[in-house]
Amino acid sequence: MTVKKSERLIVKFITNQASKDEIETLTEWLKEEENKIVFKEFVKTNYAIDAAMYTFDSTEVKKQLTARIQKDNNVFQKKRFSSYYKYAAILILALGGFYFYQNSNLFHAKQNVIVPRQDDIVLQSGNGSAETIDTSETRDVTDKDGKVIGKQEKNRLVYFNTDSNSNTKLVYNTLKIPYGKKFEVQLSDGTIVYLNAGTSLRYPVQFVKNQSRQVYLTGEAFFEVSKDKAHPFTVNAQEVNVEVLGTKFNVNSYVEDASTNVVLVEGKVSLYKDKKTAENQVYLTPGLKGSNVKGQQKITTEIVNTDYYTAWVKGSLVFKNASFDAIIKTLERHYNVTFINENKALGKEIFNARFDNEPIEVVLKYFNDSYAIDYKINEDQITIK
Repeated sequence: MTVKKSERLIVKFITNQASKDEIETLTEWLKEEENKIVFKEFVKTNYAIDAAMYTFDSTEVKKQLTARIQKDNNVFQKKRFSSYYKYAAILILALGGFYFYQNSNLFHAKQNVIVPRQDDIVLQSGNGSAETIDTSETRDVTDKDGKVIGKQEKNRLVYFNTDSNSNTKLVYNTLKIPYGKKFEVQLSDGTIVYLNAGTSLRYPVQFVKNQSRQVYLTGEAFFEVSKDKAHPFTVNAQEVNVEVLGTKFNVNSYVEDASTNVVLVEGKVSLYKDKKTAENQVYLTPGLKGSNVKGQQKITTEIVNTDYYTAWVKGSLVFKNASFDAIIKTLERHYNVTFINENKALGKEIFNARFDNEPIEVVLKYFNDSYAIDYKINEDQITIK
């Protein structure tokens, strides 16, 4: 295992974001005596642990690790008891006299432990009332009359198609996703929408018979639209409208960004501004990106690798020929942190990088190791020197 890979695993373990397979890989790596030294030195260098002040208590470490293991049943459900001792042994063997646990008050960071803000997902009903979404819950979703109209399945809302033929009035709900979180909603027609961080989606609770389907988006979302030839589906993304019958596509339309971008993965869509006419529509086929600079009428197209634009759905971040300013803007949304870039020349530099479900500490270390980017951390604020 390379040095960079081992450091990534250590950081993910420390920040409680390592998978079961990654922890087992780390366990195997730590069987070598020289790697235990590397582990200890990395922790000492990057995390302030005062060996003189704290004594090691293996019983307490095992107790805390048990709580950590039981907290995530999805990851540690299998072989819980054998894993319990294995992972406790990692700390006992590798840290020796150091007493370490991420969620304990005895874990003291220098200036490289990031504490992202935690904001709530909000569901705003058509009557103006609002409620927070707890993604650990499974519950029924009701309307103002108490009628069950859908179900929340943790980080997913599913709306039922109930009495659609009798609906005469559209009732809209709005989902607001904060920075640092993602969410999924299945609309009453079966359309699935994946919502990225910092996104707001306004949508009908039930679609009305003999009317086109329309939703309103600010931010970024990936759509898997249910086919219905009689009822076109339209996404109103601020200044650009995206009309489809049934297809898969990504829409990026953040308020603070200079342009709106639509990337088609499957099917066919038309893009237009203002009122639709035969002359002002631009059609996309799979593999094309349509872009519109806000305030301008022209919609341009280009061939792209769609994977770059949809990787976020699975938690990955892909940057291709992206300026550092654009990268840190994406990182702010993804991790719910704030960047202050004091290096204006760096902001215009172009980078290529990919991160697959990495904690932000790993992302920052990559830029520091690869490009010697200097930074300082104060809780959820990162200052680039």
